[in-house]
Amino acid sequence: MISRDRLDRITQRFEYLEARLAEGGGDIAALGREYAELRPVAQQVAAHDALMSEIEETRAMMDDEEMRALAQEELPKLEERLEAIEAELQKALLPKDAADARPAMIEIRPGTGGDEAALFAADLLRMYQRYAEARGWSMDIVEMQETELGGIREVVAHVKGAGVFARLKFESGVHRVQRVPSTESGGRIHTSAATVAVLPEAEEVDVEIDPNDLRIDTMRSSGAGGQHVNTTDSAVRITHLPTGIVVTSSQKSQHRNRDIAMSVLRARLFDLERQRVEGERAADRRAQVGSGDRSERIRTYNFPQGRVTDHRINLTLYKLDQVMMGDLDEIIDALISDHQAALMAEMNDV
Repeated sequence: MISRDRLDRITQRFEYLEARLAEGGGDIAALGREYAELRPVAQQVAAHDALMSEIEETRAMMDDEEMRALAQEELPKLEERLEAIEAELQKALLPKDAADARPAMIEIRPGTGGDEAALFAADLLRMYQRYAEARGWSMDIVEMQETELGGIREVVAHVKGAGVFARLKFESGVHRVQRVPSTESGGRIHTSAATVAVLPEAEEVDVEIDPNDLRIDTMRSSGAGGQHVNTTDSAVRITHLPTGIVVTSSQKSQHRNRDIAMSVLRARLFDLERQRVEGERAADRRAQVGSGDRSERIRTYNFPQGRVTDHRINLTLYKLDQVMMGDLDEIIDALISDHQAALMAEMNDV
């Protein structure tokens, strides 16, 4: 049961924001963002309150002999609707990840498995490209190092659109593949892996970077098969000395490369801080899905059996072909639901 005081505070805050925006003045952008975030919750509170009033009126009809039969018929339906509304309202009141609405940087690197791991990393990149396209997002390659066989040694991509990080953050972790490699003549099933890291895009105000902490090098770009090769030393490599983080960008414009590399560096430093805060918060409880822990295997793609299994929620789907084509919503929706259930349990334990 949601406390009446909490619902009243939401309504009062929403009405205050509405009045401030109508008056003008103040930080309109900040007020507008908070108003937009609170509006759907306030609307649900209003719907909840209207339904409660209707239930009270219907219960009062029980005292009227002529209306009693109608009230007895309507009351169970109204109470069922109330249960559904309260469940939705409970979800809306869950703590929000401030980064959910942000664009994201997605990084994919092969793990164990040699050439097959690099080919699997390329498959994962195509999977996310198709998923982004299906959701109407844009996905731009920031940096990519390819192998002679068409695999990927490393790729960094920038994904922009509505709710990008909210959905992609659950992809962070070790992805394992079981299949017969195209390079294997004996037909034996190999197991290899690739690591995916999804970082929320950071703004300059989120991360303060001391220029003295940076070493910036320019170099000639190179890639497999002559790809991404420039005739000038346009590639930029930035090393963040305190953390040892190294970021490279190899687009044609050196000035653009510096901007891109700084954007990726900010995202990685921002993610480090988020992980530190999350680690402190999670020290005395079970690690939550989406905490950014990339040391554990999160998903297995088994090609001979045509199945994909997400180990965090014990979900197995026999639709591997569709998943590799970017059909990820069923998995991601299930992960979000599990995450919300964990947050609700945590709130109820407090």
